[in-house]
Amino acid sequence: MSFLAHLEELRWHLVRSSIAIFTFGIVLFIFKKEVYDFFLLAHLKSDFVTYEVFCKVFNLVGINSDFCGVHFPQKLQSLSLTNQLMNAIWSSLILGLIAAFPYVLWEFWRFIAPGLRKEEVKKSKGFLFITSLLFFLGVLFSFYVIVPMSVYFFYHFEITDAIQNNFTLSSYISMVTNTILGVSVVFELPVLIFFLTKLGLISPEFLKTYRKHALVVVLLLSAIITPPDIASQIIVSIPILILYEISIHVSKWVVKKQERRNQSL
Repeated sequence: MSFLAHLEELRWHLVRSSIAIFTFGIVLFIFKKEVYDFFLLAHLKSDFVTYEVFCKVFNLVGINSDFCGVHFPQKLQSLSLTNQLMNAIWSSLILGLIAAFPYVLWEFWRFIAPGLRKEEVKKSKGFLFITSLLFFLGVLFSFYVIVPMSVYFFYHFEITDAIQNNFTLSSYISMVTNTILGVSVVFELPVLIFFLTKLGLISPEFLKTYRKHALVVVLLLSAIITPPDIASQIIVSIPILILYEISIHVSKWVVKKQERRNQSL
C-alpha cells in the first residue's frame, strides 16, 4: 500500500473508533442522571463503600481514621447558564472513551496487524486482553480508592476558617474524570515497559537500578493525591509498586526471549 492508502485506512479506523465513543457517549448522556448519581457523584455520599471499608479496616488495626462518619455539607455549584449541559456532554464523551477502550484498541490492532507475522498476530490477541484488563483495573482502583480519598481530602482541607469551600461542578467532575483516566493509563505501565524493552530503550538492569527512585516518586505522588496519613499513602502506593515489579519481570522475559531468538539464528 502507498502512503496515502495507509492514511486512508487509518482514517477509517479512527472514524469507526469515534463512532463507538460517540455511541457510548450518547447512551450515557441519555442516562445522565443515573451516571451522575451512581458514578460521578457517588463519592459525595457518606455511605460510599470505600469510606465504610476504610473505617472498619483502620479501626480493626487500631488506627484512628477520619473516614468514619464522613460528611460532605457543601453542594456543587453551577455558575453559568450552559454549565450543566456542557458538563453532561463532556463527561459522557470521556466515559464513552473509557467504555469503548477495548474496541478502540482493537481498531488500532487491526491497523497494524497486516504488517505483523502470523506468530505476532496470534500473540497480539493476548496483548489486547491484557491491555484492556489493566486499563479497567485502573478504572476500578481509581474509582474505589484514589477518587474517594481525593474527594475527602479536598473537601476537608482548609487554610483558615475565613475561607469557605464552594466547589464548582466543572472542577469536581474534571478532577474525577482526569483521575480515572490518568490512573488507568498508569496501570498500562507493564505494557509500556514491554514495548520499550523490545525497542532496546529500557532494560531490566535499568529498572532495578532506579527501583529506589521509583519508590520515592510513587510515595510523593501518593502523598499529593491522598489525605495526609500514612495508611492512605500505603494503600495507593502498593498497587503501583506491584506494577513496577511486574514491569521488571516483563522486561526480563522480553530480553531472554530476544537472546534465545538471536542464539537460534
